Amino acid sequence: MQAEYLRNQAPKGNYVLLAGSPNDGGARALHDTQMQILKPYIDRGDIKIIADSYMNDWLPSEAYLSTLKAIDSSKGNIAAILASNDGLAGGAIQALREHGLAGKVSVSGQDADLAAVISIAQGEQSMTVYKPVTTQAVRAAEEAVHLAKGEKPVVDATINNGKANVPVILLKPILVTKDNIKSTVVKDGFQKLQSINQALSPAQQIK
Repeated sequence: MQAEYLRNQAPKGNYVLLAGSPNDGGARALHDTQMQILKPYIDRGDIKIIADSYMNDWLPSEAYLSTLKAIDSSKGNIAAILASNDGLAGGAIQALREHGLAGKVSVSGQDADLAAVISIAQGEQSMTVYKPVTTQAVRAAEEAVHLAKGEKPVVDATINNGKANVPVILLKPILVTKDNIKSTVVKDGFQKLQSINQALSPAQQIK
């Protein structure tokens, strides 16, 4: 979802990839899938990956430093930053801001953190991926009841964790941009409109 969005927003140019912790299997899986989406564009030369690294412990400070290096090496010629979560996006945006590039470079994120939603409303972060907690909780409870009754859980697929094929339930995440903040994270009560708006200028506030 992150890679597809950025690919549509910036189909050509230099990309920086900020992946999560190298010890996190989820971070590796996310990075590999992002690369699969971008590969056709990379192969034909439309997109060039100028920096691609994992951030220890998902630290925003590492994303900040990595982005500073990318800005320096490319002389600020960056089309998009594929940050795997909102914390990394925030670190990248801080580096962009210091070089007058915030809002000029497409930046992805994930988790719909309050700071990220505010940044999206301000036009500095481009998008985030929202995974409704209520949906996850309801489905987990339903499957827990099935297991307690000795029934098999209803799964969508299996994922190999290196030792076994683990049954998985795949829920559909939601793409959040400036245009649908109110109808997604605010509507669900995941973030409060007042909390978002108090950090925005009058012109930026969500009505």
